[in-house]
Amino acid sequence: MSTKKAKDSDSIHNSIIQGDCVKVMNELEAGSVDLIFADPPYNLQLGGDLHRPNNSKVDAVDNDWDQFESLKTYDDFTREWLSAARHALKDDGGIWVIGSYHNIFRLGAILQDLGFWILNDVIWIKSNPMPNFRGRRLTNAHETMIWAGKSKDSKYYFNYDAMKALNEDKQMRSDWYFPLCTGAERLKDEEGNKAHPTQKPEALLHRVLMASTKPGDVVLDPFFGTGTTGAVAKKLGRKFIGIEREDDYIRHATVRINAIDPLEKNVIETKAKRELPRVPFGSLIERGLLEPGTIISDSKNRHKAKIHADGSVIALNQIHDVRGSIHKVGAALQNAPSCNGWTFWHFTDQNGQTQPIDALRAQIRGTA
Repeated sequence: MSTKKAKDSDSIHNSIIQGDCVKVMNELEAGSVDLIFADPPYNLQLGGDLHRPNNSKVDAVDNDWDQFESLKTYDDFTREWLSAARHALKDDGGIWVIGSYHNIFRLGAILQDLGFWILNDVIWIKSNPMPNFRGRRLTNAHETMIWAGKSKDSKYYFNYDAMKALNEDKQMRSDWYFPLCTGAERLKDEEGNKAHPTQKPEALLHRVLMASTKPGDVVLDPFFGTGTTGAVAKKLGRKFIGIEREDDYIRHATVRINAIDPLEKNVIETKAKRELPRVPFGSLIERGLLEPGTIISDSKNRHKAKIHADGSVIALNQIHDVRGSIHKVGAALQNAPSCNGWTFWHFTDQNGQTQPIDALRAQIRGTA
């Protein structure tokens, strides 16, 4: 990994570009990035030093890059970098923006003003938040991420199945519990101080990239800092472009990312079910995996249907014949608007075990 200039003719993937993010993103090829993860300045508006009850100073975010003259100045900056990000993003690309109560509402409004389409807001609940030392407000125990497509019509990527697997086979929710970046993961300078005041935990980026990118996708981070996005992207087989101004941050990020070994391809490949080859139900009959005349039932054996040679099924024990696809008949029997027949209908295998017919589709796909 190396530090490059945006105008280099060779590939800028898996590198850090030093410079102003607005200028650099505007110089990138239009529509060249699959996903953007942005952790912009929060504009915390701190009114002096913050101390603990024992009078020790809190290591707060007081860097020059987080200082803005006014809310208008911050809004102008936000509009500039989001417009440049829009230039670099593919039409079907996505963007994640993270912030606190100081800036997230302004970010959300400007995202919408520029034509981005908000998909979700995700609450990162910190399991170990910093206390409110003055005791004048609630402990600020979360940050908010906005996930958006480039437009309302964007065919953004979402790996529903990977997220469900990460959440013990339940739909992933929009409240995520992760601790602050501490311990060995927290980068320190030569004096033992934090290398960056707002370093994000790798677990957070792992979930973001697993949810919204595929192996080989290009992920851009315009506020690269000490390189959490690049570190996780390298592990997961994604390409990254980092943009950063500060020499010290680039130095820490370079050492960090160079030390990472990417995971093997068969470990990171998590293809969503909707991306797998389409298999008509009739293929199971044609290949002899199910015979015409076979009786299938729901998991609780309340509804039954007989398979016909053309791949249609007919409900049994009904006053009126209900015949059609596995999906149509399953929906009709439940008085439901739709039904996933692959998981609703079950068959009995050679060992006398009941399985969903989706197991036979998996055999054809070669993913069993």
